[in-house]
Amino acid sequence: MAGSSAGFVAALTAAALAAVGFLTYQASATVPGALGEPRASSSPDAAVSAGPRDRDDTALPAGSGTGVRVVYSVGGGRVWLVGEGEQVRRTFRVTPGSVDPAPGVYVVTSRSGTVTGSDGALVEHVVRFTTVEGITVGFSAAVDGSTHTPDPAMKTGGIRESREDGAAMWEFATIGRTVAVIP
Repeated sequence: MAGSSAGFVAALTAAALAAVGFLTYQASATVPGALGEPRASSSPDAAVSAGPRDRDDTALPAGSGTGVRVVYSVGGGRVWLVGEGEQVRRTFRVTPGSVDPAPGVYVVTSRSGTVTGSDGALVEHVVRFTTVEGITVGFSAAVDGSTHTPDPAMKTGGIRESREDGAAMWEFATIGRTVAVIP
């Protein structure tokens, strides 16, 4: 009976994640500003025209989903760890690998304390969430602290973060945690 209950819960979880992913996509396609389009604001404190250099890239982007989650901006090279009540617990810069995941909603599928990365570097706090073209994609921190840009000729899926940020990701992004990838 315990096995059938676990299967039922897993099926419900998968259905819920699929629904959230669909609704997130649908909302981002219809909400002004969600895809980087300008949006009107009635707030007198709103910036009139914040260009890319003027914009606060640490603010949680609109259209990045809801609930407790990791948000990863492929184009912005930034991660947000979002807790209860849409509170950003931490945000930091990352260096993407040469293989990027498509925008969408994923979940953390596996984790490893210390392994050798696809580029040959020793990495720790590995948090994986998808596979692209046979390359596993996830967050990790190089043990030597390096976050250099990967060789574009090598297919690597490691999204590198500092060791300090990697430790925070490790604590936050447990198996099943939602990862929202945005452009």
